[in-house]
Amino acid sequence: MSLFNNLFLNSGALRRAALCAAFAAAVTLGGCQVRPLYGSSTGDFGSAPSSVASELAAIELESISSQFANNDASRVLYNELTYRFERGAGSGAKKYRLKVLMDVGSAEVGVEQFSDVPSAYTTTMNSTFVLSDLATNETLMTGRAFKSASYDFSNQRFANTRAYRNAQERVAKAVADDIAARIAGYFASQS
Repeated sequence: MSLFNNLFLNSGALRRAALCAAFAAAVTLGGCQVRPLYGSSTGDFGSAPSSVASELAAIELESISSQFANNDASRVLYNELTYRFERGAGSGAKKYRLKVLMDVGSAEVGVEQFSDVPSAYTTTMNSTFVLSDLATNETLMTGRAFKSASYDFSNQRFANTRAYRNAQERVAKAVADDIAARIAGYFASQS
C-alpha cells in the first residue's frame, strides 16, 4: 500500500487530528485580544475608550539633563517626548512625573585605509527614565532606552557638523519613540 492509500484509509484519524488541532488553536487564541493602544475600539460589543492617551497627557516631563551631551540632543528628546505625550494639544492636570537622564557618545567605526582618518562614526544615545506618581512620589516604572545611528565623515567641516547633529536628532527621536511606547504599554496593562 502506498502512503496515499493509507491516508485515505485512515481519514477518520486524520479528521480527528485536524479537529483536535483546530480546537486547540481556538482555545489558545481565545484569550488573545487586539485593541488599539491610543484610540477607542468599536466592535460588536460596543465602544470602549482607551485611557492611555489621557494618562500620557497627564505626564509632567522634567527638563532633561544634558551633562554628557550637547543641548541639541536633549532639546530634541524633550520636544519629541512632549509631542508624543500631549499629541500636539495641551493637557489639564498632571498626575505623573517623568525624569529622563541621557548621554550621547560617538565612536569611530570606519577608518580610511591609507590616510588613517575616520570615514564613519556611530552616535549612541543612552537614557534612563523613571515614571513616578506626582502625588505620592511612588515609582511606577523605570527603564532604559538606547539607540545608535551612523554617519559618514568627510573632509568638509560643515558637512561633518551637520551629519553629527542629524545623527543625534535621529537617535533622540528613536529613543523618544521607545520611551513613549513602553510607558503607553504600561498604562495599557494597568487598565
